[in-house]
Amino acid sequence: MTKSKKPDKPSQLKNKDALSIAATPGHQAVLKTNDIVAEQASAIDALVGTVPYNSNKALEYGHDNALAPLPGATAEPRSIALTASTATEDTGTAKTGSAVRPGTNPTVASLNRVRVDASDRPLTTNQGVRISDNQNSLKAGLRGPSLLEDFILREKITHFDHERIPERIVHARGSGAHGYFKAYDALGKYTRAAPFAEEGKITPVFVRFSTVAGERGSKDTARDVRGFAVKFYSDEGNWDLVGNNMPVFFIQDAMKFPDLVHAVKPEPHHGMPQAASAHDTFWDFVSLMPESTHMLMWLMSDRALPRSYRMMQGFGVHTFRLVNEEGQSIFCKFHWKPRQGTHALLWDEAVKISGADPDFHRRDLWEAIESGEFPEWELGLQLFTEEQAAGFSFDVLDATKLIPEELVPVTPVGLMVLNRNPDNFFAETEQVAFCTAHIIPGIDFSNDPLLAGRIHSYVDTQISRLGGANFHEIPINSPLASVQNNQRDGMHRQALNRGRVAYEPNSLAGGCPFQAGASQSAVSQAGNGGFMSFPDRVSEDKVRGKPEKFAEHYLQATLFFNSQTAVEKAHITDAFRFELSKVAVPAIRSRMLSSLVNVCPDLAAEVAAGLGMDLPDAMPKAILEPQLPEVTASAALSMMALPGECGIRTRQVAILIEEGIQYSSLLSLYDALTEAGAVVHFVGPRIGIFTCASSEKIEADRSLENSPAVLFDAAVLPDGNEAVRALAANKHTSGFIKDLYRHCKTILALGDGRELLDIAGVGPGVDENEGILMADNSSLAAIVPDFIHAVAAHRHPSRDPATKAEAS
Repeated sequence: MTKSKKPDKPSQLKNKDALSIAATPGHQAVLKTNDIVAEQASAIDALVGTVPYNSNKALEYGHDNALAPLPGATAEPRSIALTASTATEDTGTAKTGSAVRPGTNPTVASLNRVRVDASDRPLTTNQGVRISDNQNSLKAGLRGPSLLEDFILREKITHFDHERIPERIVHARGSGAHGYFKAYDALGKYTRAAPFAEEGKITPVFVRFSTVAGERGSKDTARDVRGFAVKFYSDEGNWDLVGNNMPVFFIQDAMKFPDLVHAVKPEPHHGMPQAASAHDTFWDFVSLMPESTHMLMWLMSDRALPRSYRMMQGFGVHTFRLVNEEGQSIFCKFHWKPRQGTHALLWDEAVKISGADPDFHRRDLWEAIESGEFPEWELGLQLFTEEQAAGFSFDVLDATKLIPEELVPVTPVGLMVLNRNPDNFFAETEQVAFCTAHIIPGIDFSNDPLLAGRIHSYVDTQISRLGGANFHEIPINSPLASVQNNQRDGMHRQALNRGRVAYEPNSLAGGCPFQAGASQSAVSQAGNGGFMSFPDRVSEDKVRGKPEKFAEHYLQATLFFNSQTAVEKAHITDAFRFELSKVAVPAIRSRMLSSLVNVCPDLAAEVAAGLGMDLPDAMPKAILEPQLPEVTASAALSMMALPGECGIRTRQVAILIEEGIQYSSLLSLYDALTEAGAVVHFVGPRIGIFTCASSEKIEADRSLENSPAVLFDAAVLPDGNEAVRALAANKHTSGFIKDLYRHCKTILALGDGRELLDIAGVGPGVDENEGILMADNSSLAAIVPDFIHAVAAHRHPSRDPATKAEAS
């Protein structure tokens, strides 16, 4: 299969000209951050400023006023975009539709039918009755008792009391976005699935990213697996590709899924720890389930601490089938590759970010899309036959195993772009219902026993969470394809089915709706034939058990560890040591160490030393002489293999400022960084306006107090003796610079700014370290490309303490 030319990258919102120099009333031109959200925030502030106080407040009191309440005060925005939920409202698909018309509440077609805008409209009850007074309940006299007949109060309070639904048992903490998938080529040779039907075909999607273990209010940066679920609104129905950012899982059979989740959730006797696997019950369980070992290597790696949802891979985990129009089948595994590259946080960063901004990943995704920096992933397929699968040293139905790319390469087949934020978090991100059972013609299941349980579990969960079997009628879940079925009634039913017939076959409705059949029908309304399960021949005993190849538990864990760079191996070692140090029962720690001996004796020894324990003997294996692996190291398993294609686009760069900074050097640097796509923030000891040595103005949109260094990818230390002295005296500056250095991020010191490195204790000799750059006015232009290149590298491992320790 040949790969066609990639679709052109969507045009980005060019905000530099609009934001870099902004005139403000009463001030000269002010250099501001290049955040397009700041422009909208400024306009919103102007709108809000037209309502300095509640002019009707004084009229809420007294008998005469109670009889003649006035309409609420309004202010006219200069653009309807100012009152939108998202700046991407105009970026629509066939599912999201276009921007809402002011003051309308459409009830048909795309999501516009439920997108409500209140411009120039009075408040009403749920029944459309206008509310004359929304400030007071109905009372018998001004000081009398409230009356039971106040249906407006009762409706308002009753709805409020029922605003929450049960959260997901797993994947409760999530963020979502709309977008589209564009196929590179027609894949009719392999599948009749609608998204791959022709070159360039566009299919709307909604994607939800999530953590797994934590509750809905937990932090984004926990060490955890990340969910990566994609809903394709295809013209032959909805297809949900429900996966993770890791290609394997902890268990082999769905029978063990409740046990796994019960083990990793907060311990039931005291409800701790939240969103963490570092506790006794989890490690007790996995140390008794050696098939979990491969997944544990991924969980202890940097993959469990992504820098951004936009910078992590996605995997379908299971083996699926593709089926073409002739009924021929081929096995398939799904891979999502981010164009931003795969990048991670350090553990120390993740811990500090969780305190500074628990919504770090949610905010990152939202702000990138709002500013027009639309995240992109390439979908790739590993395609292989049943005959090939039978010859592998592992079983492709085992979800604890992956297929090395050296064995089966990944073929790129299309590009996914997320280009629109949701209007309402609850209605879309919280109510979206994914299910592995949601497949379309051309996609089918394998006999993976973990997948079989998920096919049932997800539907059952949504029925519980979303109030009944009609969750598919919630707008975010409803397909674009026509729905015609004989289902009726139930909680929250919205479809108004005409006629008397709710069964098949029938004659009272002329036989409709009728079954589609297996192939193209002569009846024009039928279109293509219906879904047909692949006729996989089954002739086995009915048993409870696992295939023999499932018994090998360690070779791919060793493959993963051997495929990591030195610094990645050090981070895995550190993670095991930290997690097991939280385990209170020594016997559980010892049992887990005995399992790690089977992965890598050196790894187990380092972890044991870090725990002050003797290294135990290796845990007995379930199979003594497994088939030798085809691949013993795979570069594709290291995050370093995917540095990305986007340079410093969306990278957050902090420029420290104070009174008296040198303006000229910052202006040229600012222009270069924004031109390359970075998001520049001016960070001062406070927010607001600062005056440069040459009298120009710069506005700080962040402060050293509210935005610590862990929220940025790189930083610039300014020139200017007066500014440097003031920054050196600030209690936050030294810690800010130390964290930048400790986390191996790029630092550029301009002129006098290099003194701040010494004050922070980072120097001397710091200029010999990778990722630390120095410049003055005469050399700045020459060093800017080096700075941009260094920021694009994400991090400089040669400064990582783990690497230095290994080198010594």
